[in-house]
Amino acid sequence: MERTPTFGGHEMTMLAGADIMTGLDQNEAAALRACATVRLCDPHEILFEEGERAAYFYCVLSGYIRLYRSNGDNRFADIRICEPGDSFAECLIHAEAIYPYGAQAVDDSVLACFDIARVRPLLDERPRIGKAIMRSLSLHLISTMECLAGDRMQTAPQRVAHYLLTHCTENGAAASLRLPFPKGLLARKLGLAPEALSRAFSTLKTAGVTVRGRAIAISNVDVLRQL
Repeated sequence: MERTPTFGGHEMTMLAGADIMTGLDQNEAAALRACATVRLCDPHEILFEEGERAAYFYCVLSGYIRLYRSNGDNRFADIRICEPGDSFAECLIHAEAIYPYGAQAVDDSVLACFDIARVRPLLDERPRIGKAIMRSLSLHLISTMECLAGDRMQTAPQRVAHYLLTHCTENGAAASLRLPFPKGLLARKLGLAPEALSRAFSTLKTAGVTVRGRAIAISNVDVLRQL
């Protein structure tokens, strides 16, 4: 782990596009950014454990971060896989609290770490910063509700099909995409066991889905939509 107070060009660009920065003018964005440091994480590095006192909230600038809960019996449940541009733990700005889950880097990752104690005064001084953070939290809530509905209403093949349809590049009737991460991480993101993901891809072969490593081809998008 390495910390630095400086943002490089790529980090600045990624942070500027994050939901927590939406609608802020140059001065407001600079004020919020001044509360942050950059953290470089190694693969599998633990950012924080469930139950630790919350000192920071985070925005992913590159890489992927796994949020998870444990039942204390060496069993884990993945809550969310955060991708570049995603933020997490900003809900703890409004209360002295502990982290309700653990966070771990999946691969080499770069994060913006916002000091909660420094951000709190900005919410009164610069109200649009608070509105931007509230908007981010609202999007988290909507996404969580969609995930819950998907878990309860969709079969594993349907969950996979939905992901493919929302991330593919269409070319007429056909479409394709390349997974930005290993299939094991996709399984976690969709709330599936790795073997359930494999079975889902096997089922989707009948709908014209071909998988070669991370490359996925869809022969007929309409057929997949019907599923």
